[in-house]
Amino acid sequence: MIKVIVVVGPTGVGKTRMGIALAKHFNGEVISGDSMQIYKGMDIGTAKVTQEEMQGVVHHCIDMLEPYDSYSVKDFQSQVRQTIDDIVKRGKMPIIVGGTGLYIKGALYDYTFNETEDNHEAFRQKYQHYSHEELYQYLQSIDEKSAKELHPHNRQRVLRAIEIYEQTGQRKSDIVDSQEHICLYDAYFIGLTMERVLLYQRINQRVDQMMQLGLEEEVKKLYQTGLTRKHQSMKAIGYKEWFDYFEGLIGRDEVDDNIKKHSRQYAKRQYTWFRNQFSVNWYDVNLDNFDQTVKNVIADLKDKKWID
Repeated sequence: MIKVIVVVGPTGVGKTRMGIALAKHFNGEVISGDSMQIYKGMDIGTAKVTQEEMQGVVHHCIDMLEPYDSYSVKDFQSQVRQTIDDIVKRGKMPIIVGGTGLYIKGALYDYTFNETEDNHEAFRQKYQHYSHEELYQYLQSIDEKSAKELHPHNRQRVLRAIEIYEQTGQRKSDIVDSQEHICLYDAYFIGLTMERVLLYQRINQRVDQMMQLGLEEEVKKLYQTGLTRKHQSMKAIGYKEWFDYFEGLIGRDEVDDNIKKHSRQYAKRQYTWFRNQFSVNWYDVNLDNFDQTVKNVIADLKDKKWID
């Protein structure tokens, strides 16, 4: 079975740094497990790894698409599996690094995705007059289990569950339950964590740094090309918060506060996801002595005889 190292954890905890360190030690290449780093021109807000930070390590699944393009978990699954095969054929270690849990699980586990007609916009138009609550109530009536797993205001995923049912005649929850949730790889999951107060401080500082690096200018450039809230790329934290500002509805400070708040909330959701979905080996991160954390991970990999 193919071995894959997977580095997960909340935003801002040091995943990029860990992935590069492990790639250098184990002759590996990094595959981004971030659903928004696939887009070109979205560098600052996604904390995309820079050429300097890569330290010569090859990175995959970054800057593949234009911000107008859509991209699904199924697309990611296909891309990552091909990339893993290619990396292994060249005698290197694949290392997935990222925080988009659903994408990572879709790539590594026996997930199959039901084909539906590629006409999502027409389907959205069909239900455009439904409020979030009405749409959610309809999902509850046809697929109660899927509804329980979704937030009523997550319109995109609620619609997707309804679309699967209407086009295939099968409930999304039944399709998921029929799969065995078996990992197709010999994956070692490395989870990075730190004290919540420190993590939130780091997230706030990181947003401040993004602002200093020119996040507003980056988003404004994308906005001026005609991208809207409806585009998948613009639903990313760090980007979606600017639309109200550009439209004169809120002030600049509120944008800053919203990005920080949404980033902290996302970090909390990431912890919950990874703890519930993967068998993660957790490591406390000391950013003042990060090399020691890397050494601890490498020592565990060898002690557990996962790698020579």
